[in-house]
Amino acid sequence: MLIKRLFSSSHALSSSSNLLKIGSVLKQARTFTDDDVLGYSKLTHDANPLHFDAECAKNAGFSDCLVPGMLVASLFPRIIATHFPGAIYVSQTLHFKLPVYIGDEIIAEVQAVRIRQIKNKYIAKLSTKCIKCDGGLVIDGEATAMLPSLVMEPPNLVVTSS
Repeated sequence: MLIKRLFSSSHALSSSSNLLKIGSVLKQARTFTDDDVLGYSKLTHDANPLHFDAECAKNAGFSDCLVPGMLVASLFPRIIATHFPGAIYVSQTLHFKLPVYIGDEIIAEVQAVRIRQIKNKYIAKLSTKCIKCDGGLVIDGEATAMLPSLVMEPPNLVVTSS
């Protein structure tokens, strides 16, 4: 498995607080593998040849097989659920900007832009983006999540290698 860092966080918070605030940033880095794409395809029945046939991908103008965009975007709900167990993902917009290839390290980032309380829950509007380690913007968009609390759980840091 080539996942370099399964969970990592960067909070734009004061050091004494673990509350989500406007401007708080949560991140996760991941490198997608052939096995990830195959597993995604088996689960979703997405057999697009752009993900498995290098010649097809090259004929479409790409340099190699692509990681499915929705697989890359799945990092956003994972970040939210990791920090806010019991969160309900309400909506997500996605704009796919650049292709992701097997072996690209991607950093997903979720930033709080608006938070409002409704009874004992919180509705958070979040800016979402994925960036290649070389700085290229892969995906951007916005998400809305219903959070049970503004207290962020610390993520478990899992480091694996092959």
